[in-house]
Amino acid sequence: MRIAVAGGTGQVGRHVVDTARRNGHDVVVLARSTGVDLVTGVGAADALHEVDAVIDVTSVTTLDAAESTAFFEATTRTLLDAEAVAGVGHHIALSIVGIDSSPEGYYAGKLAQESLVEAGTVPWTILRATQFHEFADQVYARAKVGPFHVAPKMRTQPIAAQEVAAQLVALAEAGPSRRAPDLAGPREESLVEMVRGVARARGSRSWIPAVPLPGPSGRAQRDGSLLPGPDARLGTQTYAEWLTAFSSSAPARD
Repeated sequence: MRIAVAGGTGQVGRHVVDTARRNGHDVVVLARSTGVDLVTGVGAADALHEVDAVIDVTSVTTLDAAESTAFFEATTRTLLDAEAVAGVGHHIALSIVGIDSSPEGYYAGKLAQESLVEAGTVPWTILRATQFHEFADQVYARAKVGPFHVAPKMRTQPIAAQEVAAQLVALAEAGPSRRAPDLAGPREESLVEMVRGVARARGSRSWIPAVPLPGPSGRAQRDGSLLPGPDARLGTQTYAEWLTAFSSSAPARD
């Protein structure tokens, strides 16, 4: 099978590319570094020549709803239009568990992405997953008040990025299935403790206060709305196992 991976150089995309190649598939990476700009559409049509399935794991670094929506609408339209011209038979999109309960910020863009995929002419599959284990390190780097790191209060059930990638490739191999069962990690965690664990792994002993975020998004993070339901598929790697591996190689960070 010839599989194109949109965002194939990113955190999840790298795992998707590696997994697909190990499974014997011919892989095309769709990224600016390979000459494809999914926002403007430059290079997209040519890159999808003889592609059987597209796995979209693109992402954007923003918490602004308008920016997120603009990005995901542009990239999704680019992909769907190019797929329709090229005769691609399957579009697989990665989304996030529970975003209906918090349609703000970054999640607004993911909901817009889902709507376009569902309304499009290309047969599709959407996989919603919970936050990745690596999310804690991203929060540690970005959630700061002045020079101080903070940790948002959040209930989460994090999943290994590698396990998400494996499921995305399996869904591509299986053919269009529309909404796939949600995917989550093996157990619930506190994001506050996850962030503090990453900080210790990076050599920090500073106090990291827990901060409740305001508004509907903050409430959704605290009340469990972003946790998987009883029908979700569960991965195997725990956050503690991931953190042990991370601690052996994590460089110090201020």
